[in-house]
Amino acid sequence: MSYTIEIDGEPVQHAKKPDWLRVRLPVGENYRNVRNLVDTYHLHTICQSGNCPNMGECWGAGTATFMILGNVCTRSCGFCSVATGRPGAVDWDEPQRVAEAIHLMKVRHAVVTSVDRDDLKDGGSILWANAIRAIRTLNPDTTMETLIPDFKGIKENIDRIIEAAPEVVSHNLETVERLTRQVRIQAKYHRSLEVIRYLKSNGVRTKSGIMLGLGEKKEEVIQSMQDLYDNGCDVVTLGQYLQPTRDHLIVERFVHPDEFKEYKEIGYAIGFDYVESGPLVRSSYHAEKHLHSGRKEFAGKQ
Repeated sequence: MSYTIEIDGEPVQHAKKPDWLRVRLPVGENYRNVRNLVDTYHLHTICQSGNCPNMGECWGAGTATFMILGNVCTRSCGFCSVATGRPGAVDWDEPQRVAEAIHLMKVRHAVVTSVDRDDLKDGGSILWANAIRAIRTLNPDTTMETLIPDFKGIKENIDRIIEAAPEVVSHNLETVERLTRQVRIQAKYHRSLEVIRYLKSNGVRTKSGIMLGLGEKKEEVIQSMQDLYDNGCDVVTLGQYLQPTRDHLIVERFVHPDEFKEYKEIGYAIGFDYVESGPLVRSSYHAEKHLHSGRKEFAGKQ
């Protein structure tokens, strides 16, 4: 497929990924062990379904982001490589299998996400709550981040997550307001902000993520960061969008690491507790660090 993108502000035809987007190949004993556990317990991970560029690094370190409620999503977001269609029946044994895998992996901080299940009256929130409790029962010393869908903004469904009390609840804004209908289709920018605000009003440590390189402007990125902070977001992640297949949205621009560094500085100036910003950053990247404030660490590097 032929198209023009920008690298460092200059239009380039047939652009290849720049050097700063090189990733580690998945190798090593830890990677094989995680792979075997995922296969043995018939689990789904966003690492695989989302074609995450950090899978080799994370699996090599013995960590993975588990995806519950199957691997077929009811939404068809233009950026996401997770399959879209009619999901199968809810697997009520899935929470226990995930909990057992986390136990065998000796995970200290677990990240759990899910597909959107708009086909279910509860949006999948009952199984979500079951999964959080199962993980906690079998792994009482393991902390947890849950990367949840918007549940169409239905508070009853969000309440089930709040009551199960994971240490961090994340919901991604994904992109700036102007591009939301193009990038997320069935999602709504302000509804996502409302989810963050509702979580924060209930005492939850909150987190969200934004992809760059989809045609957003710098001032729009900063405005989105400000919107998140104003609605109670504690942690924000920013990373480069990478096109999963030729059927997905194209990369309009590869954002230089220096620009990501600038967004990190802006994020801390806005007031976020923790900002993770870089080309290969994904929502769950270094998630264990997001339990606590990164301000002191950041200040020490200035």
